[in-house]
Amino acid sequence: MGESFAGFKPLDESLRARPAGAFDRWLLSLLNTALGDAPLRLVLWDGTEHRAPARPIATLLVRDRKTLIGMLLDPDLNVGDAYASGRLEVEGDLVAVNEAVFRALSHGGYAMLPWWRLSRAGGHGLRASRHNIHHHYDIGNDFYRLWLDRRMVYTCAYFPTPTATLEEAQAAKMDYVCRKLDLQPGERVVEAGCGWGSLALHMARHFQVTVRAFNISREQVRYARQRAEEKGLQDRVEFVEDDYRNIDEPCDAFVSVGMLEHVGLRNYATLGAVIDRCLAPSRGRGLLHFIGRNRLRPLNAWTRKRIFPGAYPPTLRQVMEEILEPWSFSVLDVENLRLHYARTLRHWLHRFEGAVEEVTRMFDEPFVRAWRLYLAGSEAAFATGWLQLFQVTFARPDKDDHPWTRADLYRGVRR
Repeated sequence: MGESFAGFKPLDESLRARPAGAFDRWLLSLLNTALGDAPLRLVLWDGTEHRAPARPIATLLVRDRKTLIGMLLDPDLNVGDAYASGRLEVEGDLVAVNEAVFRALSHGGYAMLPWWRLSRAGGHGLRASRHNIHHHYDIGNDFYRLWLDRRMVYTCAYFPTPTATLEEAQAAKMDYVCRKLDLQPGERVVEAGCGWGSLALHMARHFQVTVRAFNISREQVRYARQRAEEKGLQDRVEFVEDDYRNIDEPCDAFVSVGMLEHVGLRNYATLGAVIDRCLAPSRGRGLLHFIGRNRLRPLNAWTRKRIFPGAYPPTLRQVMEEILEPWSFSVLDVENLRLHYARTLRHWLHRFEGAVEEVTRMFDEPFVRAWRLYLAGSEAAFATGWLQLFQVTFARPDKDDHPWTRADLYRGVRR
């Protein structure tokens, strides 16, 4: 069932028996220098270590020379593979380790190494997009059901209070999006990239709108259609298995939550044109919810190769210049919810760890380690500001009937 990481070769145990030599110690010193001020203890397979910081928060154990060399030559890719295969062990809190590395990078660590190499982010044609989405989202609904909330929402939640549960926060996020769009009964909504359908169903049920939701993940669309029938909403919500580029549906509101990361920078102008041809000429408005950056930087190469092929987190400037400005859309609101995403990921990681035995039975140990690293690294990235989570609300330039204040956004949440 689904993808696995079984392609990783098992570690040659004979390599552990070889004592580290002068060359290995030199490589270890380079790695220590590259980590900058990250408070991490580095240890080789025979116990050799390089001057540990006074108060290390964790220990990184490198299992063999090949792994050590790979971490130096291309850490952007090889660190993740080394951890997934067991060639790199982390003794300590994995989230804290990632946070320490991200802070070191922000302070100039790895400056001499190609940690963030400018490599091609992957294709975004119709065929490539289908492959990318299948690689991540079609690995099995049963897998995601183990650690997502009961509605299967796989995007940043919104926590009205720090003690809100994940289920409460995901309901709050969907309501928050609907309030930002100022949805009114009877309006038509187009959603691009609808996941397992929760937002579309929420909009139809609680705001009495009709929705056409588009997605190229076959597994997700099948699941969403089943949920619409179970809730008796199939007459107001249509889930379409098709690419966003083929959307030609008049609507009052256009919404995309968690899809922009998969569009590819080259296709931003195309997405802008799609929104322009769909939105009503006067009251038309929209919302883009996406992972982003404060400055230009590609997504980690390991994440692109193993987890999210083709993904790219844009800056706000790129979204404005390529998607909104060419069509004279007026930006009404910009909000950064990165700390909400860090908290969301904390919930996901906790649930994932509680389901590790079942995930291992579904896939294998390297798969478990890879997804543990992905979730922990993502939490750390949002917690440290390495990644951002933007919500941008926009409208036709002559729309002048939007709410006068923000007060309506913070009313009670529909469940």
